[in-house]
Amino acid sequence: MGKKMQVSLTVNGEVHEVLAEPRELLIHTLREKLGITGPHIGCETSHCGACTVDMNGRSVKACTVFVAQADGAEITTIEGLGGPDGLHVLQRMFREHHGLQCGYCTPGMITRAHRLLQENPQPTEEEVRFGMAGNLCRCTGYQNIVKAIMAAAAEMNAKEAAE
Repeated sequence: MGKKMQVSLTVNGEVHEVLAEPRELLIHTLREKLGITGPHIGCETSHCGACTVDMNGRSVKACTVFVAQADGAEITTIEGLGGPDGLHVLQRMFREHHGLQCGYCTPGMITRAHRLLQENPQPTEEEVRFGMAGNLCRCTGYQNIVKAIMAAAAEMNAKEAAE
């Protein structure tokens, strides 16, 4: 067992101090030490995107980030998107547009889509497809995922225009 270090993470607005080996992967810290199980362990090679989280304003695949690299980071997972008032608009649109089947990829898909819409609030369908290319789904064929993201963007933009 290697030398452990104290790591501070702000996950979904809550500060956590954990003791971990620097080589421990962020996904394992989130799931096993903090009990945040929304991000899934998929391929562990960064290909599938099931572990996608938002770290310091960027989408990252938590299976390829060492917890030592995340020290001091602000991290948002799927659990941090909804609120006491209900689901985030992306969560609702994935449900309404049948953007999920088995659900394994869904947390990573929605977390990535959230960052995509922050970076580009009015994407074209092509931009959504390109922006989501690092997240794989074996069930849906992607069409309904794209529809859900486009619908969420439209609702978010309409709400912003009304304010």
